[in-house]
Amino acid sequence: MTQGRYTNDIPDQSGRTAVVTGANSGIGLITARELARRGARVLLACRDEKRGKAAVSRIRGAVRGADVEFAALDLADLSSVREFAAAYTPDRLDLLINNAGVMALPYGRTADGFETQFGVNHLGHFALTGLLLPKLLDTPGARVVSVSSGLHALSDIDMGDLNSERNYRRWIAYGRSKTANLLFIHELARRAAVAGSGLVAAAAHPGYASTNLQTAGVRMENRRVAERVVQLGNRIIAQPASAGALPTLYAATAPGVLPDSFTGPRFLGWRGAPAPSWRARWTLDDVAGERLWVASEQLTGVTFAGLGA
Repeated sequence: MTQGRYTNDIPDQSGRTAVVTGANSGIGLITARELARRGARVLLACRDEKRGKAAVSRIRGAVRGADVEFAALDLADLSSVREFAAAYTPDRLDLLINNAGVMALPYGRTADGFETQFGVNHLGHFALTGLLLPKLLDTPGARVVSVSSGLHALSDIDMGDLNSERNYRRWIAYGRSKTANLLFIHELARRAAVAGSGLVAAAAHPGYASTNLQTAGVRMENRRVAERVVQLGNRIIAQPASAGALPTLYAATAPGVLPDSFTGPRFLGWRGAPAPSWRARWTLDDVAGERLWVASEQLTGVTFAGLGA
């Protein structure tokens, strides 16, 4: 198994079912398309129905016979997360790709009152995974892959201020949310092992990939000069979204992927073929992982039946 252009190496996914959040564009769209290309049934879990259904059409146009469909999911609203999970009808779930995210937004709150980046990037996916856990545990070889970022290195989480209410700095809040992604995977992998489950929880990051993630925040504030700078960086420096999706696809489908592994681009964690990625030591802290888990259960009201402490 090479780690080069991994889309050429993706094993046959026939008979498998995948959920990809935020699959209407960028890395999520590429991930969904390539899983469908290899025979998986893929649910594109997206907030925007129009864009989600357009993505379904794009994949069907690119992949003959693709088994893909749109499903509404707004990670900024826990009632939507619960509705998605309740409406999930397949009898199996082989891959849950927690891909959707927001980055460096102006301060805001989700429908449930959480700071937007922490609420969408971590709590929404925490709740989704917990609600879909019975399907995952009933599916041999199932995997949960959370998409984090090299920018998790900007900050450890602050258990005393999870919603960044004391001092909101958009990039620090983003780093904390991406640290939360890694701590979630760390604790999920630990709990799965204790329970004797074969569930594999792994993480990935795209390096610097050109997507609309980078421009969303500055566009919301109508910062046109900053938007042009970001767009220029995307064109000149970033790798394309198709390359940025490779670590996620590797973590989701490669044989032998280890629980709590972190896959990213080979070259300085920025670009290149999938490879094991550096991660900050605080993302491997058992105490922090358990504390975040307990807080997340309390905030979302979602517990992980079938996985003990």
